[in-house]
Amino acid sequence: MDRGRKITGGKYHKIRKKRLHQLKRQERPVTLGETKRKTFKVRGGNVKAILLKANIANLKLDKKIQKVEIINVEETPQNTFLARQNRLMKGAIIQTSLGKAKITNRPSQEGQINAILVKKD
Repeated sequence: MDRGRKITGGKYHKIRKKRLHQLKRQERPVTLGETKRKTFKVRGGNVKAILLKANIANLKLDKKIQKVEIINVEETPQNTFLARQNRLMKGAIIQTSLGKAKITNRPSQEGQINAILVKKD
């Protein structure tokens, strides 16, 4: 049976096209490097800041938050090859100046990197 066809052979027709806010955006990978941001106008007149490159993370230590430098990306849960490309994403284990840390937010959506310490050096 052909895709998009009824059992009688008739076609299913779309009710309407996708609206502008329903379209998928281009993937914007966040990589390791000198911090670089971009802002977008989004639905409702709001502004969204996204990261393109970053080398600083907000690291949570007990009840304090400290800015630390990112040295390297150790591993990524989605794909091992993404760590080789130094891609920063949620769940990635990064090597910082204070030790290994895990990224807890989505940098491509929020414009900053938040992390918690996993292993101290």
